[in-house]
Amino acid sequence: MSALAAQDFDAWQAGALSRTEAALDRFVPAEAPAGLGAVMRYAVLDGGKRLRPLLVLAANEAVGGQAEAAVRAACAVELIHAYSLVHDDMPCMDNDVLRRGKPTVHVKFGQAAALLGGDALQALAFELLTPGDASVPDSIQALHCRLLARAAGGEGMAGGQAIDLAAVGQQLDEAQLRQMHRLKTGALLQASVMMGAACGPGSAQALAALNDYGWAIGLAFQVIDDILDVTGDAATLGKTAGKDAASGKPTYVSALGMDESLAYARRLHDQAQAALAQSGLANTAALSALAQRVIARNT
Repeated sequence: MSALAAQDFDAWQAGALSRTEAALDRFVPAEAPAGLGAVMRYAVLDGGKRLRPLLVLAANEAVGGQAEAAVRAACAVELIHAYSLVHDDMPCMDNDVLRRGKPTVHVKFGQAAALLGGDALQALAFELLTPGDASVPDSIQALHCRLLARAAGGEGMAGGQAIDLAAVGQQLDEAQLRQMHRLKTGALLQASVMMGAACGPGSAQALAALNDYGWAIGLAFQVIDDILDVTGDAATLGKTAGKDAASGKPTYVSALGMDESLAYARRLHDQAQAALAQSGLANTAALSALAQRVIARNT
């Protein structure tokens, strides 16, 4: 596995983010009826870490995949992520008022517009994965749709959110908490890696290793998120801090304590790096750097 100096990764990330932002600006329509386009663009543009698109693009580079398929996949996973945030923030679920440093979509536009905006973003994600021309092979289109649908549905993000809502006020053990976070957050991060990998050729060994990497980094992200909910503040995080504890939600910090949660996140990081080393792929430096950034992040 090649190493990537911090300044080189910063340059790689800046380029990847620029491509993603330009594509999202192009793909998310401003002209949708009755102001719906404004809702959609508010929900997805000009904010967020874009970790999921970065994972898609880094995994695509690792396997030497097709650029157009990767950009569309990167945008699609970000649209699914954005729609989930819009719906999760609504009063019927988490009832939050701040997201990405600005008012949540239902606060800005009203609940009906937020619901429809989220629905439209979800549909647009799958439209992007299935262009009507020959720019993305049909086999990649089908695999991308399968990976994303599974990660977003009852066996992934939606299922994890259902567990999260049902667990308010309860004390989950570590295995139950891991399963909830694996579905709610980890599944889409893992799918991001595998969608990038699906854009090009890859051996069974490489794909298995990348799948293991995605699993570890997806769970590590949520462990760090639980920690930041305790240690961060709204100005830094861009969302309401301390919300999990105030809502009685089980977290890694409440289950394991702060020190063990930090130690667990580091172990997951090490697992992710070990998986990359076992992949047999030469160009995994960006994936390695992303794993490190997940552990080191403060937002």
